[in-house]
Amino acid sequence: MIGIKGWEVNTLEAKRFAQIGEKIANIRIDHNSTVTAMAAVNTTDIALDFRFTANYTGMGFIKIEGRIVISDDSKVPETVVREWKKTGNMPSDFANVVHNAIMANCIPTAILVSRDIQLPPPVPLPQVDVSQQRPPDNKSAKGMEVA
Repeated sequence: MIGIKGWEVNTLEAKRFAQIGEKIANIRIDHNSTVTAMAAVNTTDIALDFRFTANYTGMGFIKIEGRIVISDDSKVPETVVREWKKTGNMPSDFANVVHNAIMANCIPTAILVSRDIQLPPPVPLPQVDVSQQRPPDNKSAKGMEVA
């Protein structure tokens, strides 16, 4: 079974290139997670250094770096590390856990940072359009429900 055993962020960098109020059409936000280093800790644990980036084309960027410790009792850590150092690839089940953990932990931080430096959030926010809501079928309802 593969699981997250430890998590830490050691670098947080963000920069906005565009001026406040400057309108940029067609903002594109690219997310990327990269494993930059890997080492076996013991017979079941692997420590990975990672880099998460949210690039705002022409507007700025958010970069988060850190370390994650993954416990995997189904594989020998030295084998995974040796294969990654040789080919740059990890077993797909292992890679899925690693990159999903990086995204799940970094996206909320990136959202808060984007607010502070006045960049759009790095995820699409749901849009609510109250004008297109149907009236409730229940006459006793006191207000509109927005989901």
